[in-house]
Amino acid sequence: MEKRNLFGGFWTLFKAYWSSEEKWKARGLLGVVIGLNLAMVWLLVQINTWYNEFYNALQEYQSESFWPLVGQFTFLAFCYIIIAVYAIYLRQLLQIRWRTWMTKNYLNAWMAGQTYYHLQSGTDNPDQRISEDINSFVSMTLQLIIGFLRQLTTLAAFSVVLWELSGEFKLNLGGSEIIIYGYMFWFSLIYSGVGTFLVHKVGRKLIGLEFDQQRYEADFRFSMMRVRENSESIAFYRGENSEMEGFTARFKNVIENFRRLMTKTKHLNFYVNGYAQLAVIVPLILAAPRYFSKEMQLGGLMQTVSAFNRVQDALSFFIDSYGTLASLAAVINRLSGFTEHVAEVQKIKSGVEKSAAPELTISDLNISLPTGRELLKKLSLRLENSKSLLVTGASGCGKSTLLRTLAGIWAFAQGKISVPQNSKIMFLPQKPYLPLGTLRRALVYPLAEKDAPPNEKLVETLKTVDLPNLTEKLDAVEDWSRILSIGEQQRLAFARVLLTAPDFIFLDEATSALDEPRELEMYKLLKEKLPAVTIVSVGHRSTLYQVHDTELKLDGAGNWTTREI
Repeated sequence: MEKRNLFGGFWTLFKAYWSSEEKWKARGLLGVVIGLNLAMVWLLVQINTWYNEFYNALQEYQSESFWPLVGQFTFLAFCYIIIAVYAIYLRQLLQIRWRTWMTKNYLNAWMAGQTYYHLQSGTDNPDQRISEDINSFVSMTLQLIIGFLRQLTTLAAFSVVLWELSGEFKLNLGGSEIIIYGYMFWFSLIYSGVGTFLVHKVGRKLIGLEFDQQRYEADFRFSMMRVRENSESIAFYRGENSEMEGFTARFKNVIENFRRLMTKTKHLNFYVNGYAQLAVIVPLILAAPRYFSKEMQLGGLMQTVSAFNRVQDALSFFIDSYGTLASLAAVINRLSGFTEHVAEVQKIKSGVEKSAAPELTISDLNISLPTGRELLKKLSLRLENSKSLLVTGASGCGKSTLLRTLAGIWAFAQGKISVPQNSKIMFLPQKPYLPLGTLRRALVYPLAEKDAPPNEKLVETLKTVDLPNLTEKLDAVEDWSRILSIGEQQRLAFARVLLTAPDFIFLDEATSALDEPRELEMYKLLKEKLPAVTIVSVGHRSTLYQVHDTELKLDGAGNWTTREI
């Protein structure tokens, strides 16, 4: 991402929370944290003054001053510890509040309008963006902002101290005497400025490498998650070698990029550590002439060294934080990209007009693929309430895409679809989705578990769809999508229908794993238990003709025909 977009992306991410409904609480808490950090700086100035008094007392062998000064330091150190602990604690409290707000907003945006469905090919690893990148963004932003403000205050406070302690430096050039006031301050400023420029030159490539590393790590982790989710299919295929090949290729990307990251980090660490160690000896060298000429005492020397180090630390904030800044830049790139893709997806609008009508009515419906290929042209039909429609045709002709269009999740369509107002609609895909958690949650999905019907109703429904072995396991927490066969999962989906009692059911080969007698039994159950329901099914088997009233046949080239069964 370009620099201007990087700062723009940061500001967009940052300002959302600080101008939200929680802004006053957040700003107040941030003010307290900043105040505590300023108090820490004030205590450091007092400790710096203490250095002068303590080491002068040691030099003069003033034993009567030793213990009072130790007591003074103990008090200052105790106050510093208390303030430092609460500064971190309250910063973490602000961090978790900010993260909670951002996570809720990102989850809402991701789930709204089936964005998660449309985003599948638009961005990589959205789960990582929400779970990891938001946390990293909030943590590093607070760390850098509070650290910057603290170091800025430290610089302001100790620059004055260092200027006063430096005295003047006399330099003879060509017979002329040049006096440099506050020379140690000016040296610290020049030293840090050059160091900051060089550290950016050395470490700027870390930003791109950090971005790539997170992406490669996520791809590698996702490939293993895919194997876990599809372990049975892979085992049947004996696909271990192919999966290992995929693992190896993705892990190779992880390792190769990490080695590049190691090399750049090594170069940066050489520079940063060399810079830091040189800063230890420099103030002693600069202050030594005044000490040996007895212009200052030992306490003044130690105070000067301490003040120089504080100023140096403040001016070196960018150098010390470069690794964090590189990581933050990579996080901003990923979150901004995710936000942009979500916004793009939410702008996609289907050309299908939805309205209310006494019956399911489809008028002039055109459906195509993203490539522009037409699957259906000017479909118009009306299905009476309590009747059933069977959609047939060769594989790939657009049957499932028609159901996606009816569900409102297919954007490449135009026309008009009408259903009765306030009608309850339910879609059953070929492979049912079983959420993690208890069997009760899986059974009543998409209702929340707390809204589940009474146990007696659930048990009766399970028995109705011939799953009596599950009646004692309603509160068992298992990976039910792995434990139950596809046929059992499809029968569980029919149990959901019976519990929900919708007005319209759309089934996309929802009985494909059942034998024909069981398939016929499930459809008869719907007719028996829900006599007013309207059914639209996609399927191939001849048995389905026995339980449907009308056939809609597609040819995949846009043409269609209907007939009464």
